[in-house]
Amino acid sequence: MGLLSLAIWTPIFFGVVLLALGRDDHARAVRWFALIGALVSLLVTLPLYGGFDGATSAMQFVENGPWIERFNVNYHLGLDGISFWFVLLTAFINVVVVISAWEVITERVNQYMGAFLILSGLMIGVFCALDGILFYTFFEATLIPMYLIIGVWGGPNKIYAAFKFFLYTLLGSLLMLVALVFLYTKSGGSFDIATWHKLPLSDTAQTLLFFAFFAAFAVKVPMWPVHTWLPDVHVEAPTGGSAVLAAIMLKLGAYGFLRFSMPIAPDASREWAWLIIALSLIAVIYVGLVAMVQTDMKKLVAYSSVAHMGFVTLGFFIFNPLGVAGGIVQMIAHGFVSAAMFLCIGVLYDRVHSREISSYGGVVNTMPNFTAFALLFAMANCGLPATAGFVGEWMVILGAVKANFWLGFGAATALIFGAAYTLWMFKRVYLGPVANDHVRKLTDINAREFLMLGLLAVAVLYMGIFPKPFTDVMNVSVVDLLKHVAASKLN
Repeated sequence: MGLLSLAIWTPIFFGVVLLALGRDDHARAVRWFALIGALVSLLVTLPLYGGFDGATSAMQFVENGPWIERFNVNYHLGLDGISFWFVLLTAFINVVVVISAWEVITERVNQYMGAFLILSGLMIGVFCALDGILFYTFFEATLIPMYLIIGVWGGPNKIYAAFKFFLYTLLGSLLMLVALVFLYTKSGGSFDIATWHKLPLSDTAQTLLFFAFFAAFAVKVPMWPVHTWLPDVHVEAPTGGSAVLAAIMLKLGAYGFLRFSMPIAPDASREWAWLIIALSLIAVIYVGLVAMVQTDMKKLVAYSSVAHMGFVTLGFFIFNPLGVAGGIVQMIAHGFVSAAMFLCIGVLYDRVHSREISSYGGVVNTMPNFTAFALLFAMANCGLPATAGFVGEWMVILGAVKANFWLGFGAATALIFGAAYTLWMFKRVYLGPVANDHVRKLTDINAREFLMLGLLAVAVLYMGIFPKPFTDVMNVSVVDLLKHVAASKLN
């Protein structure tokens, strides 16, 4: 078993053991076992960082063996500079989520923790898969634990939200399955993704494939106008579910554009780039305005996620290294910042049991330590320099300006809107005099919550101050991808 298999199956193993043996009357032992499982799962990914060679775009840590031999489906794994950081990010966020649920989840603790551990392994599998069917299996399997997390531990409308999440993402993925079967026949019976990158496809075939993949990945990102499932799901999901959904699951769709849409259908990607750019700018500007009028904190941050992911798809489809690398950096940064924002809302909800902005006011007076963390994450969400939120957005804006000044100008308005809705929420919730008795009775964060937010604060500041390790890993792979796309007939 190689390093990538360890990264995938270690959390799944711990999750299955929890489901099989854990009981609520041993909840303390279940929590510790889940934390050990999450920490071990993170530790097994660390050798990947030490052994990764950022000077090549070739797949590394490759594992390849037969899986379903009759149809030439292989258990084929590998990492390049595009997918590398998402494996480590997933394992890291999983640790934070387990800590966040320590005292909050009191019923079916083993099932809750087990679902997150299994989900973590499946998402890592998506980022590592180099076989089309293996990718599809992991991609679809992630729906099951997240569906249960929302449907079992969610809010009052949890069943509605869980069904909406499941149906939106499943229906989009069915067209992708048709595309995978088409590519299998075109390649002479191969599900190898690298082989598909070299197929000489007609313009019509590329266009059909592009929109088949678009149906799956746009819903997952989610892009406007297929984003409507996200706010409903975030509002009903438990805090940990919202954190993982925003930090990792949204990235699966954006990653799919880089691994499938652009290299397999390069001509169609260039021909229809205007559509993706237009939808991305609508997400950045219009959805940013929608976020301003939200009264529910979770809905506001959910719409903020749609706007920030609009930056990602915009960066990808302007086809220059700065934009694509900026989009990937933005994905990583958004993983840290969005998880932190939802966990902060969770800290308040656990105490007051309300997500309405109007239920708060003057929290800084009773929770000064917590407010310091909340301020840092709010600034990162605005894109303040020296925080993770700035780096990717700035790279995408610079890349957009190089492609077209007005594209860059439109993208830059997100910094204004982002600051407006984030600071408006921060002012109403945290600043001013104590607004009511609920806020007056609040107690500051405990050691567990301090650790949870402290880990994310270190990640947000480190990436903002020293982004070089993140960008160095991906540069060669990004340039190689763009060379492949530029070699298309339209160019």
